Amino acid sequence: MDVYTLAFEWTETNRHWLIEVPIRLVAYTVVVLIARYVLHRMIDRATTGRTRKPRSEDIDAPVKRPPLLRHLKDRAASSANAARIAARRQQRAQTIGSVLKSTVSIVLLTWLVLAGLNVLGVNIAPFIASAGVVGLAIGFGAQNLVRDFVTGVFMLLEDQYGVGDIVDLGEAIGEVESVGLRVTTVRDVDGTLWYVRNGEILRVGNMSQDYAVARVEVPVSLSADVTRAEEVAVEAAKEALKDPELAANVIGEPEMLGVQELSPDLVTLRMTVKTKPNAQWSVQRRLRREILRAYDRNGIDLPYPQGRVPLLVNGE
Repeated sequence: MDVYTLAFEWTETNRHWLIEVPIRLVAYTVVVLIARYVLHRMIDRATTGRTRKPRSEDIDAPVKRPPLLRHLKDRAASSANAARIAARRQQRAQTIGSVLKSTVSIVLLTWLVLAGLNVLGVNIAPFIASAGVVGLAIGFGAQNLVRDFVTGVFMLLEDQYGVGDIVDLGEAIGEVESVGLRVTTVRDVDGTLWYVRNGEILRVGNMSQDYAVARVEVPVSLSADVTRAEEVAVEAAKEALKDPELAANVIGEPEMLGVQELSPDLVTLRMTVKTKPNAQWSVQRRLRREILRAYDRNGIDLPYPQGRVPLLVNGE
């Protein structure tokens, strides 16, 4: 083999490693970056309706329903605050968009690494096989984490609850402060912040969807006229609902259900009234107070030694 043949082979080898390989690597990188940019823009358009960052003049503009969620039902009440519904919808869209963006980035980066190794002449078959085994092992080891994420995605898509809703998640009951893909945080009535893993939530009781029911139960003595007690309770409730502040939270007429419980020392009457979400507790407290006042005025005895509650008669 002469000097010219060696020079030609050296030149061909260097042309491959110094020209062809770098060009192919750069081309793959450019393709991945372009694909990532385009896909992220598509996700932004689907989840927020925008393809650019919002400007200062867009802050006060009305928030439209993200295209991704247009065909999904919003379970928040239509009569609820519009800003709250918009914020709830935007949170769902942004969280789903974040998951989609991360998935796209991971898939494209994996493809770029494998393509780069192939260009460098590395046999990627063992890597793919090893990745499958490692992925299977991670899947078994992190199955709870995967379950949390999958459950979180379905909760967002189905709009089971959102920030500001009062929910019963089993061990935790209170107001939802944040909804993530892995953990939901709930603040209970005592101020305790509960961190609940989405995968551990077996059932959800949402007290803030569509409407609520204020359940008012009042006790009367065994010697009281039950029929008269029911009539006075209904009249007191209707009179209380003349207050515009209270009436604004009520969407139905009071309904007297009658005797709920009979005990050796008292009779419990139950009344219900349909209210706006999250307003049932304030409504039932106000109605209970007004009914007890009306009972005292009409001589209907309560199951207490004095037959009345002075603080509720004279005080606010």
